[in-house]
Amino acid sequence: MNQAPDFLRCLYADDDLLVLDKPSGLLCVPGRGPDKQDCLSARAASRWADALVVHRLDQATSGLVLMARNPPGQRRLSQDFAERRVHKRYAAVVHGRPPAKDCGLLAPASETASACGPEPGWHCIDLPIAADWERRPLRIIDAERGKPSQTLWRTMEQMSPDRTRVELQPLTGRTHQLRLHLAAIGHPILGDALYAPPQVQQAATRLLLHAQALEFAHPATGAWMRFEAAADF
Repeated sequence: MNQAPDFLRCLYADDDLLVLDKPSGLLCVPGRGPDKQDCLSARAASRWADALVVHRLDQATSGLVLMARNPPGQRRLSQDFAERRVHKRYAAVVHGRPPAKDCGLLAPASETASACGPEPGWHCIDLPIAADWERRPLRIIDAERGKPSQTLWRTMEQMSPDRTRVELQPLTGRTHQLRLHLAAIGHPILGDALYAPPQVQQAATRLLLHAQALEFAHPATGAWMRFEAAADF
């Protein structure tokens, strides 16, 4: 594995792709203004000049990000993301105790998708998401204008009466999907400055959401690859 600078954690690198572990608070791509030029893609390019963006995480979200190292690899990986052939799992800490049984907003995962296989305890949030044009970049749940959006979730640990560690698997890739879906069922992510009420925002110094696992086919060889990076919360 190639060695990366201290400010860039690289889990894997070859001639076709990079697997990086992004810290919370770092943009994936440059933003507007000179104060938003430090980002994951710029740091990667300082080490690998051919690094190309494939997908993004929110600035506040930490965890695994794929980058390609040539245009064919970028096209292949981007297509795999678009066609849901890349499997992603996240860790999060949410406010409260999510329901142990289904309610009106939830359905058993076996009825909506088979992505989690035989593993027990999964549920699905199936709520359509649309842009909130008056408060961009926020999103809203909108049954009329929203795009179909599904998130699998399961409880991993009851940390205290008002906080629970959950595992998440998005079946679709809408902007802010995990944050909005959990807030919509009454269990916002701790530290979420966009969708959580003030007391939940202030319960953590950062958004407690981390992309902890990625599974995908290698863009050149087709070999199935899996990477994991544990959350630090």
